[in-house]
Formats: sequence, structure tokens, C-alpha cells
Amino acid sequence: MRSVPLGGSGIESSAIGLGCLGMSDHYGPVDDAGSLRTLERAADLGVTLWDTADVYGVGANERLLGRWFAGGRRDEIVLATKFGGQLDENGHMTLEVRGDAAYVPRAAEASLRRLGTDRIDLYFLHIPDPAVDIAETVGAMAELVAAGTVRALGLSNVSAAQIRAAAGIHPIAAVQMEWSLFDRGIEESVVPACAEAGAAVVPYSPLGRGLLTGAYTTSRGLDDSDVRHAIPRFDEENAVRNAPLVAAVADIGAAHGATPAQVALAWLLRQGERFGVPVVPIPGSRRAARLEENAGASGLRLTDADLAALEPLAGQVAGANRPPLPPEIAERFGLG
Repeated sequence: MRSVPLGGSGIESSAIGLGCLGMSDHYGPVDDAGSLRTLERAADLGVTLWDTADVYGVGANERLLGRWFAGGRRDEIVLATKFGGQLDENGHMTLEVRGDAAYVPRAAEASLRRLGTDRIDLYFLHIPDPAVDIAETVGAMAELVAAGTVRALGLSNVSAAQIRAAAGIHPIAAVQMEWSLFDRGIEESVVPACAEAGAAVVPYSPLGRGLLTGAYTTSRGLDDSDVRHAIPRFDEENAVRNAPLVAAVADIGAAHGATPAQVALAWLLRQGERFGVPVVPIPGSRRAARLEENAGASGLRLTDADLAALEPLAGQVAGANRPPLPPEIAERFGLG
């Protein structure tokens, strides 16, 4: 597993990271014992960037990672967590956010307690608070760096203008956004802004919530609590249209002795070369076998012919990759 620099922070992570959301939320019943084994395997493989957030599983995901850190291998991991999301009285995420200066240190302190550690390596603003200037939020985050409880700063779900504004307050090591072979909306302005700011790009949902693995083209057969039942891309009608696109990815993988997931992740790594930015995808995995498959993508180099064959696929994908949002919420957060 090769290393990738996270901006100018002096921190290096593995080229492929690990998204930990699914271990505690969104994708059916949880299995903490199995997830702990997967975390152990990730460390053994050198998959070092682990991404969580305070709202994942209502704090359960941070506590899960804290249990693993208690085993004594904390220093091997580049720990990323996020703040800003708010929960309702039932523990569900509401899309209400807080980014005011008074809230930032309280959120960090709570995460540190759950994680059982004295530092966060990469602290992300999960989503900007529309009522607060991003300069205020990043200024408060910078104070955590000065205090030594945070090593580097990141942003998530932001615009190019917000990246530039934040970078004017404090160096930004990484920007976490949805980016995959099928979802390429950040390429026009956000990725160039990351290159300008010297920030790495950390793509979330790099496998399209499992669609690009070839294992799931529809929500049929998934647990009733799986969020993909509410995602249009996994509707039966859209599944019929998307299956040939996944098959095209699989065909390229077969020519390399690789899986569709490995092709999708290797494609993202090549985009880093194209745009001149470090790219560290964070595919989610609860099982060691899937983790090992994803980690193997770091050794796959797609040819220029492969890239040309994959180029048109994004524009053909049917269905949105997130549950529908009320129009007023979509407008408020720019998530239309």
C-alpha cells in the first residue's frame, strides 16, 4: 500500500482508506465483533485513513473505533472524524447543522471522549452551517490545531468558493466529497479548487453505495433498514438501465484479473494524476474480504484505453444516489 500526502499537513495516509459509516449505520444490522476484526485487518494491510463522524450511529461509530484503539495501535492510524451534523430527539440526523465558534470545541471534545484518544488527525466540517460564515467555523477549528487536539483540517460537502475562503484562514489538508466513476459533479470546480489550495480529495461513496461492486444493482433482497431502499438509483426501473454500465466496468476488470470495485477505485486514483491532486478514496466495508478487495485496487493501473472506455459512463447513470430531499432543505444547503 503506497502512501499519499494529505495536503501540506505533513500527514501521509494509505492510497485507499476506509469509510466506517456502514459499521454502525445505514446498511442493515450491525456486527461490532465483525467490524472490529475488519479494523484489525485494515491496520495489518496498511489501510490507515479511517473515516467516521460524530453522527454515525449516534456516536456509536466513534465508540467502536475507540474500542479498537484501546488495543494499543492508535498511532498506526490516520483518524478522521467530522462534526456539524445535528440529531433529533430520536437520534436521527436532521440536516440541521452547527458551525458556530462556540460549538466547534464542544463537538471536538465529545468526539475525543467517544474515540478514547487525545487527538484527531484530520478534523472535517461535515457540512457548512448556512447561518455561519465559513471563516468563523474554520477559525474555531484552527484553534484546535493550535491547542494540539487536532493535527489538520478538512472540509466536506463544500463549494469551490468555500474551499478558497477556508484556505485563506487556515491550510486545508483534505476535502471530502462524493466522487466516483458514476458521480462526477465535483470535477468542474471543486477539484480544481482543491488543487489550488493544495488539498487532497477524499472521495466518499467511491463505489456508488455498492453499485460499482457489481453485487447490488437493485435494493431487492437488502435488509429492510438499508438506506438503499430509499435511493432512486436502486429502484427496479433504474436497475435495468444501470446494469449494463456496471457490466462494462466488470469487463474492463476481467481483462486485468480485477473486480469492478477495483476498477472503480483505480479510476479515481488515475484522476488524481489528471487533476494534480492527491486522491484517497474511502470505500466503506464491514467485512475483511471486501476490505482486502478494495485495498488491492492500489496495485491496479488502468490503461489510457481503459480510461477512454469508462469516460462516457457517468452521463448514462439513471437515478439519484441519495434519498429525495424536501425542496426547501435542498435549496438551503445547495443539494438540489
